[in-house]
Amino acid sequence: MQLSYNNASQFGTGVLGDPRNGLTDLGRKAVAAMNSLGVAIDMSHANDATSFGILQASSQPALITHGGCAAIYPHPRNKSDALLRAVSQKGGVVGIYDLPYLAPSPKQPTLEDYMAHMTHALDVCGEDHVGIGSDSDLAAWDTSAEAMASFQKDEEERRKAGVAAPGEDGRPLYVVGLNTPRRSEVIADALLKRGYKSRSVEKVLGSNFTAALGRIWQD
Repeated sequence: MQLSYNNASQFGTGVLGDPRNGLTDLGRKAVAAMNSLGVAIDMSHANDATSFGILQASSQPALITHGGCAAIYPHPRNKSDALLRAVSQKGGVVGIYDLPYLAPSPKQPTLEDYMAHMTHALDVCGEDHVGIGSDSDLAAWDTSAEAMASFQKDEEERRKAGVAAPGEDGRPLYVVGLNTPRRSEVIADALLKRGYKSRSVEKVLGSNFTAALGRIWQD
């Protein structure tokens, strides 16, 4: 469960909100309630101030289920090394998404862009705290004219509502080379080709998230 989307909520501030604003008093109460109920806290859309507030207030690990690395591409939805490190030190996991925010517009990000974020996160967080956080359907993205027209309409509505992040500019929500139901296999192969051991790859493919959720749900 998240405490905010891109903008501010009564619990905390999202990545498009005022960077000076963080976790509220009600947000701290929500964190305590979520801890007591065994609800995993997701900070994917929270700004740095809210995220660090959650990590300080929580007795349990917190997650970034779908994000990228600001050190690779500085986008509001991508996270600083300091935050990535803090999540891992708390026992959480960072999932790398396959969205356009991995690379500057108008480029459609590629597998190489994705792997730059993935390997950077592994360097910062360690192999026990990184996973896949695709934030997309299992099926391949539909690039037909009809589907793209519907997508563009949704994007325009998000912009009008003020919830669209920078870079929501018509690029379809996929990574070139990962637009397949077998994207996890492609990522696994790319990690192995870069010298990562099979056990490390298995952690990225899912066992890290399983372990983190087990720590959160153990009570």
